[in-house]
Formats: sequence, structure tokens, C-alpha cells
Amino acid sequence: MKLVVMIPCYNEKKTIASVIKEIPRDCCDEVEILVIDDGCTDNTVQEAKNAGADKILSFKKNKGLAPAFREGLQTALEMGADIIVNTDGDGQYNGKEITKLIEPILAGRADFVLGSRTKGNIEYMPLQKKIGNRIATFVTRQVSGYSISDAQSGFRAFTRDCAMRLNVMADYTYVQETLIQAAYYGLVIEEVPIEFRRRHAGPSRLISSIWRYAKKAGVTIARGYRDFHPLDTFFGVGSLFILVGFVFGSKVLITYFNTGAVAGTLPSAVLTLLLILIGVSTMTLGLIADILKTQRKVQDEILYRLKKMEYDN
Repeated sequence: MKLVVMIPCYNEKKTIASVIKEIPRDCCDEVEILVIDDGCTDNTVQEAKNAGADKILSFKKNKGLAPAFREGLQTALEMGADIIVNTDGDGQYNGKEITKLIEPILAGRADFVLGSRTKGNIEYMPLQKKIGNRIATFVTRQVSGYSISDAQSGFRAFTRDCAMRLNVMADYTYVQETLIQAAYYGLVIEEVPIEFRRRHAGPSRLISSIWRYAKKAGVTIARGYRDFHPLDTFFGVGSLFILVGFVFGSKVLITYFNTGAVAGTLPSAVLTLLLILIGVSTMTLGLIADILKTQRKVQDEILYRLKKMEYDN
């Protein structure tokens, strides 16, 4: 059983060595550490090599967390990983808890294990980030259908098969999208309580602004829901337009029944017709999107089988 621990990094020279040295090397038959250098401009790579990283995957420029995660996942599979653990390079997650994180996978209970900070111990988290995490977790829980307590945690473990199922398309963060995809494919998720420590190496590289993060994460969640639940999405939006159209149309009908004419309510009549047409058109788009979803499901299955052929060989 081989474990690959992947660590996406962007300018984490102060902490990367301690993160690597904290990872237990005896929790699996074979443990390798993969550091994803996301265009670091400091001494992160050299510090990682000195600390014992087994492989460094380097980008020429900073691409962002989601692309780093996506490339790291593929590289870990190429390295022959049976289990993949993702952690951060800033030292906020306790590497010694990897043993606890992978236990549900080793026991055969889960495909995807999420380290929950809210169920564990949070040494420190800014109030705005704590509120943002709770809101994002609530929305992700509603969209995915999983009863999870911490959707934003980056400390997570995947089986080899689970990793081959995940296709991260976002360009900012992967945390919500992977949960939505896991729900769609019927993968089993389990949460374990973890320790979350204070960050000592300056402000977060990912969440420099809580409002910017909320905007981009919100777009990712909305796209995920649209792609995997197109009928619900487009029929919901279309129904809203039709409902508003009927609200305006009621005035036209009342006037017509009272006076036998609609001359005085012509603008409302035109708006009613327009809103209903938009609603019906939106629902039609939903039907088309549902057909495309079926095609995507077939394509995802083909991609999964191609990955198995490539990485298993």
C-alpha cells in the first residue's frame, strides 16, 4: 500500500521543511511526499528538497490552487499512489494526523476522507474566515447532499479510484467542486476531527480577501450545481420568470374582466408575455443541458477508464 502526500505550495519557505518532517513515514508500507511548486519566487523548493521531499512538480508561473491540486493529483497517480493525502504547506494542518485521516480508507469504509476543523480543535481562525467557512459549508452541503461540517478543509484523503473519478475544472479552488463531484458519483465520504493551528507565516496566499474568495467560491459552487443538476437549475430559474410574469399578468386579466379591454395595461401585458417566453426558453435550455449532462457522464466514464489504463500500467 503506497501513500503519496501532496503539498501545493506558493512561497512557503518558512514552513515547508517542518511540514515535510512532520509527515509520518510509517503509516503505510510506502510513503512519498510530492511538493507542487506553484511558481514559487522564494526558497521553497530548496527547503523542500533539503527536508526530504521525494518529488517536486514545478510550474514556471503561479497558476493558483485548483490547477496545482489538479496536476498534483495526476502526478500522485503516476507515482503509483494507492492513497493520496492533500495538505497545505503553511503548517496549519498537523501532519501527524495523516494516520488518523487515512484510517477510514485502510478500513475500507470510505473513498474520500475529509479532515473537519469544526469537529476538531481550532487554535485560531479570523472571525470573517470562520463565518465565510460556515456559509460556504452550508451551501456546499445543500448542493452536494452530504452532511458535512467543514467543506472548506484542504486536509483530505482519497483512494486511488476516487482520485481517478475527480476532474477539477475550476481555476481558483478545488474544495467545493470535488465534494459536488464525489456526491454525483456516489462516493462514500467520512469526516474525522483534526487540529487546525494558527498560521505564523503571514496572511493566507489563497484568501487574501474574504469577499474575493466568497465570489469565486460561489461561482464554483453555482457552476457545479448547474453542471450536475441542470434540470433543477434551469427549471427553477424558468419557473421564477413565469411566476413573476403571472404576477404582472394578473393585473392585465383583472382589468380585462372588469372593462373588456387591456389598452391601459398594455405595458404590463407585453412584460407578462416577455417574462413567460423567457421562462419557457430557460426551461428548454434545461432540457438541452440535461441531454449534455448525459453525454458528460459517458465522457467521464471513458476518461476514468483511460486513466485506469494509463496509471495502472
